[in-house]
Amino acid sequence: MEKTKLSNGMEMPLLGYGVFQVNPQECERCVTDALRVGYRLIDTAQAYFNEEGVGAAMAKSGIPREEIFLTTKVWISNAGEEKAARSIDESLRKLQTDYIDLLLIHQAYGDVFGTWRAMERAYREGKVRAIGVSNFQEARFFDFAHYVDVKPMVNQLQCNALVQQRGIEGMLNNFNTRMMAWGPLGGQGVDGVIGSELLANIGRPYGKSAAQVALRWLTQRGIVAIPKSTHRERMEQNIDIFDFHLTDEEMQQIATMNQHDTGTVNFSDAQFVKYLIETYG
Repeated sequence: MEKTKLSNGMEMPLLGYGVFQVNPQECERCVTDALRVGYRLIDTAQAYFNEEGVGAAMAKSGIPREEIFLTTKVWISNAGEEKAARSIDESLRKLQTDYIDLLLIHQAYGDVFGTWRAMERAYREGKVRAIGVSNFQEARFFDFAHYVDVKPMVNQLQCNALVQQRGIEGMLNNFNTRMMAWGPLGGQGVDGVIGSELLANIGRPYGKSAAQVALRWLTQRGIVAIPKSTHRERMEQNIDIFDFHLTDEEMQQIATMNQHDTGTVNFSDAQFVKYLIETYG
C-alpha cells in the first residue's frame, strides 16, 4: 500500500475504505470484509451513526491497532470547545480505541475555532494523532488555517475525475495540507466515472476497470481516496490499483474530464448553510 506523509511526519495510506451511508447494522460486516481484503485506512464520522460498527470490526479483526489508520469527524451539533471535547471521548468509546489517527471537523460552520481548540488539546494529549478539516473550500480554508496554531494536516473534499479540486491545491500546499477525496468514484454521479469510455479505454491495456483507473489517477496525484462499497468483490477491485502506473499523457487525458472543480455541493450556499446551522447547530 502506498502512503503519503502528513506535516507532522505521520504516514497515511493513500487508499482507504469509507463507511458513509453504510447502514449501522451492516457496518461491522462491511468493515470486517474491508480489513480482510487488506484495507488499513477506515473513514467514519459521528454523523454516520456507525462508529460502533467500525469499532467492533476492528476489535474482532485480530489486526494490531497500530496497523490500522482510523479517521472520524466531529459533527456540527458537537461544535464548540466543551461539546467537541465530550464528543471526542464518546467517539473513542464507540470506536473501542485509545486514540484516533485522524480527526476532522466535518463542516466549516458552527464554532469551528472552539472545536479546533478541543482537537488541538486532544492532539497534544495523545487522544488524536493528526487533525484536519472536511468540506472547507478555498477561502474558508485560508481564513481558518491562517489563525489556528496547529495547521490542518488534511482537508477532505469531494474529489474525483469529474470534480478535480485543482483550484485549492496551491492553497493546501502552502499550509502543507494533504487532500483526501470523498466520493472518489463520483458519489451520486458515479455513472459518469465508472461508466466513462475514456477511463475504460485507458484501463484496458492494464487489465483495469474505469473505476480502478479513476482511483489510481487520484493516488498518483497524492490524494487519499476512500471508496465505499458494501460488496466484498468491489472492495477487492478498488484496492487492486497499485500494480500499474498511469503515464503523464494518460493523467492529462483524465484531467480533461473535469466538470465541477470545487464540487457538486456548494458548501458556501446560504440556504445550505442555513439548513446545517438551524438543523444541527
